[in-house]
Amino acid sequence: MTPPAAAPARAWPLRQACRCLRAGGLLAYPTETVYGLGCDPSDPLAVARLLALKGRPVEKGLILIAADLDQLAPWVALDEAIAARLTEARPRPTSWVVPATSAVPPWITGGRDTLAVRLTGHSLARALCQAFGAPLVSTSANRAGRPPARSALQVLLRLGDGIDYLLHGRAGPHRRPSEIIDARSGRRLRV
Repeated sequence: MTPPAAAPARAWPLRQACRCLRAGGLLAYPTETVYGLGCDPSDPLAVARLLALKGRPVEKGLILIAADLDQLAPWVALDEAIAARLTEARPRPTSWVVPATSAVPPWITGGRDTLAVRLTGHSLARALCQAFGAPLVSTSANRAGRPPARSALQVLLRLGDGIDYLLHGRAGPHRRPSEIIDARSGRRLRV
């Protein structure tokens, strides 16, 4: 089941979400699996705030979601094989570990030369990336070690006033977080 497309009625909430991101804020939004917690990946203060809210160490790195390959170009060392992996149809949402460009900051990669990315299949998350014009940090909306939020109410109960904007919508039908696969080796890192 595919989530509904972002309707024109979503234009105002998307503008508000983008204002939040550009101001260094944290937002929660629905994804293919659960509610995501995101920010502008190029803003070190926003990322530090997100990591503190989750209780997540920077060394773990973060996933970026994007609307298309063009948005990932500044972040990912794309070649034909990696581009094919990122765009292949999969039975469930898949994040790929790919070579990072030298411009990617260590607060995203966790200090590695790779990063995890996903071309989001969720219509509202994709519309958010398109409206923002760049990829977003996408980690589950929960504190480390706690169950991820699957609804706006669960986001509020689990993260309270730690977020600056809540983009309401329905999370996709997949119950488990995205699988993570190394794009070069094909090795599954999270099933």
